[in-house]
Amino acid sequence: MPKVKKILLLSDTHGCIEPDILKHTTSADEIWHAGDWSNTELSRIFEKTGKPVRGVWGNVDGQELRNIYPENNIFTCEGLRVWMTHIGGYPGRYSQGVGKALKQDPPDLFICGHSHILRVMRDKTLKDMLYMNPGAAGRHGFHVMRTMLTFEIEAGKVKNVAVIELGKRTAGILPDLQ
Repeated sequence: MPKVKKILLLSDTHGCIEPDILKHTTSADEIWHAGDWSNTELSRIFEKTGKPVRGVWGNVDGQELRNIYPENNIFTCEGLRVWMTHIGGYPGRYSQGVGKALKQDPPDLFICGHSHILRVMRDKTLKDMLYMNPGAAGRHGFHVMRTMLTFEIEAGKVKNVAVIELGKRTAGILPDLQ
């Protein structure tokens, strides 16, 4: 029987470390972060779970995170070829350089963050490549809803993709104005 891997995918935490993020690590086999950590604290917390952590650095991440994570993380998980980067664009509007590389050798799954826009779609022009951006799990940015994704990988296929809504970005931040 093929092995099933449960993945927790998040991005753009921007230093946000909260129980609503951390509780979802318990049901994951691996934790993937598509950049803009802002500091190493969340990475260290994820590593303490004992689960594999795969990630990339983002444009706001300093040298310490860039020493831990690559700009592009290309790997295979349960037969699925994955390319993760922070700034990648999206189908029809890939970032400069990314689109050319994707056309030459598209992975099965392309993951990026940066935009804070949750998006999961197929790119029919690139061998039906699956594209994922988990949105932003942190509180910094213009997004309204904080989001992450979970999915399973079995025999080289992505299954059971689900959106986790963590609540509004501003919830709990604004002072009581009474």
